[in-house]
Amino acid sequence: MGTDVTSGISTQTQTVTAQASSRVSANQAKQIAQINANLSKNQKAAKNWIAYHESRFSYTARNGNCYGRYQLLRAYLHGNYSPVNQERAANNYVSARYGTWTHAKHFWQAHHWY
Repeated sequence: MGTDVTSGISTQTQTVTAQASSRVSANQAKQIAQINANLSKNQKAAKNWIAYHESRFSYTARNGNCYGRYQLLRAYLHGNYSPVNQERAANNYVSARYGTWTHAKHFWQAHHWY
């Protein structure tokens, strides 16, 4: 996968399942593109940065009560762990809590969580 740029972060903070889970169906990819269509290039870059640091882009990453690409609390996903719902829920969470993905990224960089 490339160089681990988070060597200073404890490996206990993330547990990623062994299977490659960054793949989505064509239909899911289309839905995800629609969900993210209103995000600017900078917002998409910040969202991808968080996805990498939280789960290495895995939609099935697990860490305690957090799940998925953005390591959201399972309660935020309401039992629907699909990639499409994770994308939608992550956008809603970040919008409500930080306003933008870039603000969420800055918070993450200061606290190592968001």
